[in-house]
Amino acid sequence: MSAAPLSFLASAPRGFADLLARELTACGAQGVRERTLQVAFSGPLECAYRACLWSRVASRVYLEVAQFEAHDAREFHAAVAALDWTAHLPAGATLACDFSGRHPSITHTHFGALKLKDGIVDALRAATGARPDVARERPDVRVHAHAHGTRIIVSIDLSGESLHRRGYRTQAGAAPLKENIAAGVLLRAGWQELARPGEEAQAGEPSERPQQPVQFLDPLCGSGTLCIEAALIAADRAPGLTRDHCGFLRWGGHDAALWARLRAEAESRARAGDTTEVRLYGRDRDAGAIAQARENAQRAGVAHLVRFDTGALADARPPAAGGTGLVCTNPPYGERLSDREGARALHRELGTVLRERFQGWSAAVLTSPELGLELGLRAYRTHTVWNGPIECRLLRVQVRPESEREPGSLGRGIAHLKDTTGARMFANRLAKNQKRLRSWAEREGVSCYRLYDADMPEYAFAIDLYQTIEPQQSWLYVQEYAAPAEIEREAAQRRRGEVLASLPGVAAVPAEQIRVRTRRRTHRGEQYLKVDEQQRFHTVLEGGLRLRVNFEDYLDTGLFLDHRITRARLRAAARGRHFLNLFAYTGTATAYAADGGALDTTSVDLSATYLAWARENLAGNGFSGGQHRFVQADCRLWLEEAVRAPARFDLIFLDPPTFSNSKRMEGVLDIARDHAALIDACARLLEPGGLIFFSTNAQRFRLAAGLEERYEVRDISAATLPLDFARNPRIHRCYEVRPRTNQ
Repeated sequence: MSAAPLSFLASAPRGFADLLARELTACGAQGVRERTLQVAFSGPLECAYRACLWSRVASRVYLEVAQFEAHDAREFHAAVAALDWTAHLPAGATLACDFSGRHPSITHTHFGALKLKDGIVDALRAATGARPDVARERPDVRVHAHAHGTRIIVSIDLSGESLHRRGYRTQAGAAPLKENIAAGVLLRAGWQELARPGEEAQAGEPSERPQQPVQFLDPLCGSGTLCIEAALIAADRAPGLTRDHCGFLRWGGHDAALWARLRAEAESRARAGDTTEVRLYGRDRDAGAIAQARENAQRAGVAHLVRFDTGALADARPPAAGGTGLVCTNPPYGERLSDREGARALHRELGTVLRERFQGWSAAVLTSPELGLELGLRAYRTHTVWNGPIECRLLRVQVRPESEREPGSLGRGIAHLKDTTGARMFANRLAKNQKRLRSWAEREGVSCYRLYDADMPEYAFAIDLYQTIEPQQSWLYVQEYAAPAEIEREAAQRRRGEVLASLPGVAAVPAEQIRVRTRRRTHRGEQYLKVDEQQRFHTVLEGGLRLRVNFEDYLDTGLFLDHRITRARLRAAARGRHFLNLFAYTGTATAYAADGGALDTTSVDLSATYLAWARENLAGNGFSGGQHRFVQADCRLWLEEAVRAPARFDLIFLDPPTFSNSKRMEGVLDIARDHAALIDACARLLEPGGLIFFSTNAQRFRLAAGLEERYEVRDISAATLPLDFARNPRIHRCYEVRPRTNQ
């Protein structure tokens, strides 16, 4: 490679770009330019190698190969094919390609990735007479193209896979904290300066140089991620030492001697760091989690530095007499109504333990925006931290008498709030809705329906009633729309308390059968995120079909209630037809089509978990056998392959997520941009006279220009809107799409 400075880009979790910029500067980066989710920099190759080895917060590191203008796919392909790819892909190397960003002509990210791959393959075939094989898992070289309008940057992904995967954690407890987020929390909390006091403190931060060895404790450690990352920092161990894969090891520009030198240097520093006097401890009441933590620490090379014990939070004490240190923990937030109260009690217990036994210590608590108030300790710094799609607060506290405050903003909990004026207003509205909808539901045979949907804007909740038959119970599924930033936190929490205090009495549903979720207005398709591992399923009856729902493990239950009428229309249209369900989720639409007399069904989804759920939904209604196929695949890739297969369909249900950037799929799905390409692909699989049902929950959705010229499109959104969703007519858009007969 040239001795001239190279251009790089490193990405980081939201909220940690400034820490990444500091790390890159320490690695020798020049021209560091910080952005929201990434940092651009320049320097020699050694700088990027050091970042891959030493950065604790980076997600990926990219080497820029070229920048160019491309107004369409043809120009993009030509520009890529003009580059010298023999410098990057040696003979026999495998390849993977990604495309991201927004381009006026290349509107489908998978199409962009294909054109990138085609350009590279064509260039290599012309130069060497051979083409590389494509590998989705751990390719030798991963190439990434990002579009800023017509300006495209092509890069080599030097990390290969996300750098948060250190290699020491083969399994984790429920809702695990990613390794680089845990490291970012520790760096934010000043742990590096506490553990290695010879290094400079962050500007403007309190600094106390302990005279005795500093101590670290996570009293709710789970599988030990915070403890292990704290040990890596204290012992000056590079987080990349335990990784068994880097994206540059088979890259044509790889400098093996340089990498060997940097690894040897890191191993030498790790050996020296083993003499650290820092004492690290983790405890958790779950013996299974502690066993995992010990195994993870062993793989990370820090088992001799961290002690893990089984024990209750109430018994937590400073591990060694005298001295101070840092308590750093990520307590559970609680998703059920009953668990929310449990989480609130746990935070109060944590606050009591800190105030009574850890005076003089520092504390860093990563929690939800409202539960931190229950600690009874005033934070001197509060940071907004995103754990994936979940917005959290990192509270930094000096545990001293002057930091103490009255625990909680709701004082006595939520029970007393049911008699406030606001609670009575909410209870009256809920009771009115319940009276009106109950008679309708009984008349129509509807057992699961939306009871309330932000009818009073200041009480921004969606409340669904589920009546299960196995066991026979009533449940409330409560989704809170996160309050805007301009709403005072204590006001939002009070309203929340008023709602939750009112629900059991008004709806006649026990608190233990009320589940609570916080839904933020986002385009990230959060309904597919797993939040728990309870695996408790219940059966409900809809349209005469037995369907499984889950109230704990996901941000949705497995049954989209607003599609009740849409599913009924599919059943009515399915008789004697070959049915295809794309983005099948839990297969409820497939069960309806089978019940309607479909000759056969094919359900395609990327998730094996949801396909297993779909099989259960069909089997529970007596539909099994070879005529019902379940295919685990990226729907966009499957559509491309299916065109070359003999199978064709008469009825297709296309209900994609609004947005998806799943790590298991290629590129990013943005339905506002990509729906036309998906409909075109489905149309190629239709038998003459076939029908596509296309549905989306995208807000302010508009059909792409030209679709109504190619197809007969009938907007059935209003006709498929159930009565219980009439207050929110934008809940979904639904269309019947047929190819025009003159084409």
